[in-house]
Amino acid sequence: MRLMLLAALLASGGATAVSAHQAAPTATPGPATKEQLLTPPAGARHYTLSSVAGKHGDNWAWTMPDGRTAYRMSMNLRGWITEVDALVTLGADKRPTAIAIRGFTDSGDATETFNVDASGTARWQTVVDKGSAPFAGKRYNTYGGPYLMSELDIGALVAAGDKGIDMLPSGRASITIGQAVEVTGPKGPEQVRLGFVSGYGFSPFPVWLDKDNGMFGRAGIVSLLPEGYEANGPKLKDAQDAAIAEAVRTVARTFLSPANRTPTLVDNVLMFDAVAGKYLPGRAVLIADGKVAAVGAAGSIKAPAGAVVIDGRGKTLTPGLWDSHLHIGGDDWNLLQNVATGITNFRSPGSMIDEAQSMAKRRAAGELVAPDGKVSVIVDGKNPLAAQGAETVSSLAETIAAVDRIKAAGMWGVKFYTSMTPAWIAPAAAHAKKLGLHVHGHIPAGMRPIEAVRAGYDEITHINFIMMQAMPQAVVDKANTAARLEGPAQYAKDVDLDSPAMKAFYAELAKRKTIIDPTLVVWESLMTSDGSAISPSYAPFADVSPPSVARGWRTGGYPLFGNVTRDDFRKSFAKMAGVVGKLYQAGVPIVAGTDGYGLELVRELELYQQVGMTNVQALQSATIVPARMVGMADTTGSIAPGKTADIILVEGDVSKDLGNLRHVHTVFLGGYRLDGNALRTASGLQGMPK
Repeated sequence: MRLMLLAALLASGGATAVSAHQAAPTATPGPATKEQLLTPPAGARHYTLSSVAGKHGDNWAWTMPDGRTAYRMSMNLRGWITEVDALVTLGADKRPTAIAIRGFTDSGDATETFNVDASGTARWQTVVDKGSAPFAGKRYNTYGGPYLMSELDIGALVAAGDKGIDMLPSGRASITIGQAVEVTGPKGPEQVRLGFVSGYGFSPFPVWLDKDNGMFGRAGIVSLLPEGYEANGPKLKDAQDAAIAEAVRTVARTFLSPANRTPTLVDNVLMFDAVAGKYLPGRAVLIADGKVAAVGAAGSIKAPAGAVVIDGRGKTLTPGLWDSHLHIGGDDWNLLQNVATGITNFRSPGSMIDEAQSMAKRRAAGELVAPDGKVSVIVDGKNPLAAQGAETVSSLAETIAAVDRIKAAGMWGVKFYTSMTPAWIAPAAAHAKKLGLHVHGHIPAGMRPIEAVRAGYDEITHINFIMMQAMPQAVVDKANTAARLEGPAQYAKDVDLDSPAMKAFYAELAKRKTIIDPTLVVWESLMTSDGSAISPSYAPFADVSPPSVARGWRTGGYPLFGNVTRDDFRKSFAKMAGVVGKLYQAGVPIVAGTDGYGLELVRELELYQQVGMTNVQALQSATIVPARMVGMADTTGSIAPGKTADIILVEGDVSKDLGNLRHVHTVFLGGYRLDGNALRTASGLQGMPK
């Protein structure tokens, strides 16, 4: 899991501290505090976590007097805090035979233990699972822990060669090694080699090896590199991105072939009319030359010569789904998986300009299977809490210049972030709108959402920022820290959603036609989870995903604080979800987004239905409504003659159960007819989700 977590991220001593010469204390209830964790000694190997926005954390490793290897990690990503350590005992064959991890992350208690007894039985326990199995020739894959611990596995994978390694609790991992790249650091020029690790996630992920085939580091939007080598991060990322693009190009040519673009007639199918807001039984839809050629009653359209005819009985044909909060860039394989799960269009609320341009160019050339959509770029104040990958600014003049760069790059929108100076928002938003850019974002610390809207926001992202309207001023003033979650988690349960003040808030948003992108699935996982079950967003995919991925979906939930309980968190989440229903009833446009893999999109729609939107209204929020938002409703978002054939055919009756949207039979992407089973296999899913 530590490798999977690192892949996901890189694609995000006090008086009572334990010294490097002491044994770790025995575990106490709840996570260890920062003060209880190990303090790295002088001379410890030091890695940093950094991005173009600055430094985000530190990782250290050293050897204890008793021979154990110690790790310590401290990270702050926009206020989400991780403080963990680990002690590892290596056996004669260099496999870890005992691991003790302590501390906390933004997903909760990080406490984890693993040990092998005299009989050769391995036992492990985390906040989400425990088990035992014969150790045999396997290696334990930790649920969490400091990212630098992954070096223990990388060296073993290289040594294993083509044989790979069996893992505990389950799974098998291997590594392939490719090109060399020169880096420069304190030791001068050095050669590092690119490796791709398989078995921990949906797709192989990159790691860089040193001259001894040990782990040199990882590169991404956030990079884990030795201290002094941080400047090499973008260069290494470019090299690995190019290698991934080549691998994906081969896959794309298989799917985007002329044989998959012949005419298709889907006959006798239940069709969702997104514009009229109704399901139409017994329809026929002809797709040809990349567009919808005809729509009519079942049996009324004659299939042209050479067409593929699909019997639509028992199936539903809907416009391809839109994920309105999908950060594209840095993971071509995830884009393929988006298509496999029915997402044919997206709005990225924050991508790096070069990555967005690269994706668009390769998609247009048929070298990338990916949704089509629009991209915003994040602008944030220069601050230790700035968003990674953002255009960072320190004045209004720099903000205006950043907006100009975004427009010149051909992007669709600008997304202001939480460390922006509030006084800059109105003039910067006015300038952006003059250039034809959409303005949206998080709410800067010190502002309430209605103030941001009055200053020029067209849209607010995340329901927690909507809830900021009712938060105490102390929470609003620290909205660029973890207070943006902890405030609503603590106080939302007590908010009267029908108070005059809240009703007036909804009414003004509706009058201004302010769009809301709630991403309820983000907060459901953090606020309601306790480790006992996989979040409803991921449960349907658990049995068809790699074991390490499915295990990682079980979290202990955001760490509790003060006197706030998990039940309080759940009550607050219910209020946050309830706000979506109130907004919709007031006439505020809602667009569905995930801020995740994209797998969570159908769950987002299910949550909308739970808070009062109808099945049809929920599905419109992921079809025609976002198409209108980005100005693409003339070509996508509904099924009508002349429109681009971005369409999905799913098993089952979606009018009766939105969950059937997960059962993708065929995806039509720009008219290409793509088999659902083949897409799932290529993107790392091992079958149809539940």
